Amino acid sequence: MSSARAAGVQRTDFNQQIAMETAFSGPLKISERTGALDAAAIAGYEPEEFVEVFRQTPAVHRFPGSMAARVQSLCAAVVDDWGGDAAALWTRDDPDGATVLKRLKTLPGFGEQKAKIFLALLGKQYGYDGDGWREASAPYGEEGSFRSVADIVSPESLTKVREHKRAMKAAAKG
Repeated sequence: MSSARAAGVQRTDFNQQIAMETAFSGPLKISERTGALDAAAIAGYEPEEFVEVFRQTPAVHRFPGSMAARVQSLCAAVVDDWGGDAAALWTRDDPDGATVLKRLKTLPGFGEQKAKIFLALLGKQYGYDGDGWREASAPYGEEGSFRSVADIVSPESLTKVREHKRAMKAAAKG
């Protein structure tokens, strides 16, 4: 077993292996470097300047140019489609779980799995209680599961999610 796998490293975009803690530190780095973590501010950044935000050491992402463009595209969609209020995706017009999932899947970079995990995160940790959210986010919305970031609330739950991911990879191999 590689030392990366033994340390609980997770696969992320571009088949890169990095620890979840590193992957999820990106928004903090962006906020510290730009002075804001606001969709309109990020969408309005000059693209070349925003790439430099990603390139500063330590880098926000292994591929700063493409990831900076993806983040700006996502922020532009939040501004254009949701008035700059990301929470409107799950609050506007009191949507049910299936509607929130559909809305999430329209966002740049959000496929089926990421949208379901995000919906499960909203339901499990942020109080979203729209009808059918668990079903729409299945299997990530399953009560008592430890499948994804939606289930991480402590060091112990992080360990359980990593164990689940390792077991799933082992089962897939054979």
